[in-house]
Amino acid sequence: MKAAPAAQLRLLDLQTVDTALAQLAHRRRSLPEIAELDALARELSKLEDERVRAQVAVDDLDRDIARLESDTDQVRARKRKDEDRLVGGGLPARELTALQHEVESLTRRQGELEDAELALMEQREQAQANLDGVTERLSATRANRDEAQRRHDETLAGISRDEEFHRTARQAVVADLPGDLVSLYLKVQDSAGVMAAALVQGGRCGGCRIEFSGSERARLKAAAADEITRCEDCRRIMVRTSESGL
Repeated sequence: MKAAPAAQLRLLDLQTVDTALAQLAHRRRSLPEIAELDALARELSKLEDERVRAQVAVDDLDRDIARLESDTDQVRARKRKDEDRLVGGGLPARELTALQHEVESLTRRQGELEDAELALMEQREQAQANLDGVTERLSATRANRDEAQRRHDETLAGISRDEEFHRTARQAVVADLPGDLVSLYLKVQDSAGVMAAALVQGGRCGGCRIEFSGSERARLKAAAADEITRCEDCRRIMVRTSESGL
């Protein structure tokens, strides 16, 4: 295949644009915010589970405290009723004695219930503090996630702008090149990767950086300026200039 030396040089412009696009694609895939967002998502899931457990602990204690308060109120009401009967007088001695014993028993029971309720209230205070701490950490982590997402989106927007710029430039370069040269370039890209065309410098292929053998150097030196040459080792298109060291 033949192409004018100017077209071969222009092919390097296409390679430059494609390399830039490949670098932008790699940057898009490997943004540090991606790993940060993944880590924050795991942390948020962990904290949310912890928050649910802490909330359940508070709710369970509230339910137990409410039950004890109800029991205590019932004991107080019954005790008050018995005390009113004692104050009212007129009871037979045996019934009076039994009523006094019941008031004493209810007093002890009320004390037990109040002590149990106090213990639960202390536990509830600690459980609430734990819930508040988890909620605070959850809020801070969400703020960190939102900030990381903002940076991620902002960086992606910049990458998208750069990609659009290079795609526009690529279209202009391709329009300047012969169709068969572009077809060969794309074919080489399929097998060699992003770099399909490389400048020959210092007697080396700019793609694989392998120094030419004597026979390879002679072959390239003898080739016409408009002949498309390819590296024997990496098969990339080699672009020769007066500074190629041949």
